[in-house]
Amino acid sequence: MNFKSIIIFATALILVACNNDKKEEAKKEGGMPAMGMGMMNPMETVEISKSNPLVMLKLAGELKPDQRTELFAKVNSYVKSIRVDIGDRVSAGQVLVVLEAPEIQSQVANAKAKLEAQEAIYLSTKATYDRTMKANETQGAIAKDALDQIKARMLADEAQLNAAKSAYSEIRDVNNYLVIKAPFSGTVTSRNVDLGAFVTPMSKEPLLVVENNSKLRLNLSVAEANTPYIKLGDTVRFHVRSRPQDSYVALVSRKSGSLDLKLRSEKMEADFINKGNVLKPYMIAETTIPLQNSEPTFFVPKSAVVESGTGVYVIRVEDGKTKNVPVSKGRAMPDKLEVFGELNDGDKILKMGSEEIQEGTEVPNKPNSADNEKE
Repeated sequence: MNFKSIIIFATALILVACNNDKKEEAKKEGGMPAMGMGMMNPMETVEISKSNPLVMLKLAGELKPDQRTELFAKVNSYVKSIRVDIGDRVSAGQVLVVLEAPEIQSQVANAKAKLEAQEAIYLSTKATYDRTMKANETQGAIAKDALDQIKARMLADEAQLNAAKSAYSEIRDVNNYLVIKAPFSGTVTSRNVDLGAFVTPMSKEPLLVVENNSKLRLNLSVAEANTPYIKLGDTVRFHVRSRPQDSYVALVSRKSGSLDLKLRSEKMEADFINKGNVLKPYMIAETTIPLQNSEPTFFVPKSAVVESGTGVYVIRVEDGKTKNVPVSKGRAMPDKLEVFGELNDGDKILKMGSEEIQEGTEVPNKPNSADNEKE
């Protein structure tokens, strides 16, 4: 075979190969639309029926101390002594910080001296009055004017004594502010002053922070749709990121009874007994809350619920045509959503709802695999 014949033969093989490739591509292109049409049917329906599944609500919460207080100075003063530090356990009434204010202590001493002097004056006047009244038992021994004068002097001295007592009590109470005690048993979690520091009631930072962490409050913000299913005493299971291998249980103890204006959710608290202080305040808790209804309701595919500017609805098929049925949403599952509206057992709705489907659109009377599916 000469060189020219070889070239002609090779060219023929290349043309045949290219032709086969084009046929194969054409075959693929012709088959894909048919497959796509078979997989996606916008008018596919599902038949709905009532059920009452146990829906697990997963919600993030925050652990907070059962009690927490920030301790500030009540008068301008200096820190004389600090008897605790961060991490120390304290008991209710224990002295934590002693402050010093020389001018207040001087006022206390002054008020006490005035009280003692006024007491002496009153006791002297009272003794004179008593002797006078004793002498007055003898008819005509004491003139009435003299009797009235001694009585008036005694009453005036008694009033001065009461005023001195009140002034001393007031300044003594201020002096008591110089001794800061623990309001409850707990742990010192913050200290912001040192010895000799000048402190005032207007200080931005507290002297100390005391928290009771033996019991923690699990704070939850529950969406409006889920609030009817959570009751006082319900169990909340949760875990924290720092101890993912452990699971904990808290009991719902408080419900605010009102919704947050911005989030439209209700604040709830679940108590957790923090044995051994294994958990810390302000940890993020991943919670699981069981939601069980008292009666069966409708659960439909999430794709069947249409949310538009005109409202929330599902599309029901009536007499071969579509009809928008307004609904309100309830509990959510991974692939289904609880809805409430004018629906009945056995109704057929579109599995893939869409705003683009106009009300009254004819639905082909063609059986599909989802017609007999129960939701």
